[in-house]
Amino acid sequence: MPEIEVLAPAKINLTLHVTGQRADGYHLLDSLVTFAPVGDRLRIAPADALSLAVDGPEAAGVPADARNLVLKMAALLPAGRGAALHLTKTLPAASGIGGGSSDAAAALRGLAAFCRLGPGDLPTAGQLAALGADVPMCLTPEPLRAQGIGADLSPVALPPLPAILVNPRVEVPTPAVFKALTQKENPPMPPALPHFADAAALIGWLAQQRNDLQPPAQTVQPLITTALAALQALPGARLARMSGSGATCFALFATLPEAEAAHRILSAAHPDWWSACTCLGDQRAAAVPQAI
Repeated sequence: MPEIEVLAPAKINLTLHVTGQRADGYHLLDSLVTFAPVGDRLRIAPADALSLAVDGPEAAGVPADARNLVLKMAALLPAGRGAALHLTKTLPAASGIGGGSSDAAAALRGLAAFCRLGPGDLPTAGQLAALGADVPMCLTPEPLRAQGIGADLSPVALPPLPAILVNPRVEVPTPAVFKALTQKENPPMPPALPHFADAAALIGWLAQQRNDLQPPAQTVQPLITTALAALQALPGARLARMSGSGATCFALFATLPEAEAAHRILSAAHPDWWSACTCLGDQRAAAVPQAI
């Protein structure tokens, strides 16, 4: 079997409405999610035993042992299948863009192809959710609406969105953000989403929606406010918002040339921040395992 490589694309919460909290403590959400063609990469090569190596510009502090979600996912698959896994981290850790969850989903896609697994060999929905609420939505990286505790997934049609992603190099613990959230019952998105003719139409609609975790995250980590202000001040920026529980934020643009020009300005002003200029959208094809 030749080596294969799988993209683990960044997950972006365009909206994140917290609509309640269950008796068991799980929060109820209504979120519009999309993916970016920037992400981590997982290489899989033949080997007698299962192993994981981690490198890349964002590898610092990322475990290469059983704590890593890649190996946790591999542990859910049939035993006795050796593979040398090599994870190259380009997404900052604990940053609200699903890096670890997307890595786990990429491991499932890659190992299923590499080991020629059948449907009966794959983890159950419960096992996937136990790895993290974002893992199921990262399995098929396409625009979707995530509801409930994040497991009720519905594909949606969205136009491509030119965007800048930025992380000011701070980690924001998700439990601390939810603890700072004072209002747990907020309105969801409309039951039916409208048709969006282009990026400008989608951005106009998104401006009327929310990320309910953004204000508490700004309280926990004020540098998020600094990042949002820097994004909103960029020429052509139509909307700036935080993704997930932070600290990664994004700015949306009507055209990719506008986003590229703005990214040059941002990079010069904040060379110490992680950032990427990209186009958010359907990344299913990009995330298919490729022989190398």
